[in-house]
Amino acid sequence: MNRQYVLISPGRNEAQYMRQTLDSVIAQTVRPACWVIVDDGSTDETPAILAEYAARHDWIRVVTRTDRGRRAVGPGVIEAFYAGYETINPNDFDYLCKLDLDLILPAGYFEELMRRMEADSRIATCSGKSYIIRDGKFISERHGDETSIGATKFYRRDRFQELGGFVREVGWDGIDVHRCRMMGWQACSWDVPELRFTHLRQQGTSHKGALTGRMRQGHGQYFMGTRPIYMLATSVYRLNEKPYLLASAAMFWGYVWSAIRRKPRYENLEFRRFLQRWQLRALLVGKKRAVAEVLLQRATVTDANAAPPRKIEPTSDPGAPG
Repeated sequence: MNRQYVLISPGRNEAQYMRQTLDSVIAQTVRPACWVIVDDGSTDETPAILAEYAARHDWIRVVTRTDRGRRAVGPGVIEAFYAGYETINPNDFDYLCKLDLDLILPAGYFEELMRRMEADSRIATCSGKSYIIRDGKFISERHGDETSIGATKFYRRDRFQELGGFVREVGWDGIDVHRCRMMGWQACSWDVPELRFTHLRQQGTSHKGALTGRMRQGHGQYFMGTRPIYMLATSVYRLNEKPYLLASAAMFWGYVWSAIRRKPRYENLEFRRFLQRWQLRALLVGKKRAVAEVLLQRATVTDANAAPPRKIEPTSDPGAPG
């Protein structure tokens, strides 16, 4: 089994959280062959912390970018990711992962992802599930099973290259999974104890708070090509998330405001048509069945001739607390 993987982590001013991420990666049962951490112009203690860890672990490399004067989100994050990606030879690795610096990962996280990918050749990208700690409770951030989560995008390296990598726009972490499906590949995540990771900062709050983050998600959906009816359904589904009503309304307003201003949309018209057909089907039959139908329709010759996926047995008690 080939299990050489590389992590690439863009980050700015992550001193509050990053030690916990660094320590959880160092504690992995299968460590990365290389970890490229891109300091995107930090002004806090991030450079000193990175220097400390890089001095202790020769597989940790630090790439330093000029301070742009603000935290970059969306396309800025992907620009920073590629600043790290350009320093490696991707062909040296079997897998690669875009990893955020505000996470605590279970010790067997990457080993389990690779085990599951080895069992199913259709999987191009996958992840575990993100949880936050609120009022002493471990609470899911409610990501669908049909996506890999942007905080830990784990890819087969060859599939990532064939896909053309990430789009450098808001919505990149949704566009990639739908493009995978267009090619007959699976994108997925699993909510099992060994793959539940702690998100130390609520999703979408790294830049100007939760409501701005929700508006940005709405804009990302507009850019991607989402239909209004699907955006409305998504906003309704999110009504019971804090801050109640406001978060959902902000997401929908971000979409509507982008439409009013006639913001640019993803230029790949074939992709947008595919996305809209899939979304309508998902509203009718559910996401799980809609994904299964697409994979059946678009299976490649290689996938069709491949051995069927093996059953994944849990490595720990599914009822255990996360």
